[in-house]
Amino acid sequence: MHLPAARGPLSARLIHLLRRDQDGESGRLAHEAESEVAEEEHSSPLTDIDHQLSLWIIYELSFHGFDDVDDQWEWAPEVAGLRAVLEAPFEAALRESAADWLARARAYDGDVAEQIFTLTEEFDEGPDLSRFIRREATPEQVRDFLRQRSIYHLKESDPHTFVIPRLTGPAKAHLVELQYDEYGGGRVGHLHHELFAATMRACGLDDTYGAYVDKADAATLASSNAMSLFCLHRRLRGAAMGHLAAFEATSSIPCRRIAAGLRRVGFGDEAARYYDEHVEADAVHEQLAAREICGTLVESGDVDASEILFGAVTCLALDARQSEALTGGWEQAAEPDSEAVPAGAAS
Repeated sequence: MHLPAARGPLSARLIHLLRRDQDGESGRLAHEAESEVAEEEHSSPLTDIDHQLSLWIIYELSFHGFDDVDDQWEWAPEVAGLRAVLEAPFEAALRESAADWLARARAYDGDVAEQIFTLTEEFDEGPDLSRFIRREATPEQVRDFLRQRSIYHLKESDPHTFVIPRLTGPAKAHLVELQYDEYGGGRVGHLHHELFAATMRACGLDDTYGAYVDKADAATLASSNAMSLFCLHRRLRGAAMGHLAAFEATSSIPCRRIAAGLRRVGFGDEAARYYDEHVEADAVHEQLAAREICGTLVESGDVDASEILFGAVTCLALDARQSEALTGGWEQAAEPDSEAVPAGAAS
C-alpha cells in the first residue's frame, strides 16, 4: 500500500514529511497542527476528514505500513508528537458524544456484561443498514458498503491483538481464545480478513489492503481510528474490550441479513461466506467478550466498568455515524438535480 492522497493541509504536510528521509527535524509539524486544531472550533474531529486521515496514516505505520514510507517513521518524534496532538481532541470528542448514552448504560441493572447487552438492544440511533441491504440495496450500494467496511475488515482483529500483552489471567486467556477464532483457528484460508477479501473479489472489487482509503469518508476513518486509539494505549484497554464486546454483540443478526442481501443482488455464496461465518461465530464471541473478558476485568478491579461501557457506546455511536454517512450519500445521489434543465426546455 502507498500513501493515500491528501484530504487537506494537515494530511498534505504529513505525507510530504513521510516521503522524506529522516533528518532529525524538530517537532514543527506537531506545533503547527496543535495551533490549527485549537483554531478549528467550527468542526469536530469526528467529522474532519483531514484530521481523521492524518490520524489514520499515523496509526497505519503500526499496522501494514506503506511501501513508500521508511518503517523508522513509526516512532519518530515528529510523528509521535503529531499523533498526540491529534489524539487528544479525538478522544475528547468521543467522550463527549458518548456521555448521554454512557450515563444511561451505567444505570442499567446487572453486571457490566448485562449492561452491555441492554445497551446494544436499546441503542437506537442511526439507520438499520443491515435491513436496508437485506431488502433494498442495489448492487452498487452493496459495493459502496463493502468499500467503506474494507478499511477495517481487511485488517480485522489486528487492533485488538495489541491488547493481549496488556491483560493478565483469565481475561488474557479468553481474548487469545477469541482472537484465535478470528484468525481462522490457524488455517490461513479461514482468516477473517481473508474471507472478507474473498467477498470483495466476488463482488468485483479490489481486495488489496487500503485500496479504497481515498474513497473513505470521515465516519469510516473515525470508526477505524477509535479502535486503534483504544488498542494502542494501555490506559484505554478497558475501552478497547468494551468496544470489542459491543462489536461482537451487534454482529450475528446483522451478518445474517447482509449475507441474504448479497445473495439477493446476485453476488452468491462466495460473497456471502464471510457473513455466514460470523452468524454463528459472533453469537459465541459476544458472550466471551462481554462476560469472560469484560466481566472478569471489572471483577478483578483491573479496569473500571465506566471505561468498558465508554468503549461499547463508542462502538455503537460510530457505527451509527458510518451508517448515516452511507445512507445519506445514497439518498443524495437518488435526488434529482434541482438545477438540471428539464427535458424539452428551451436552450
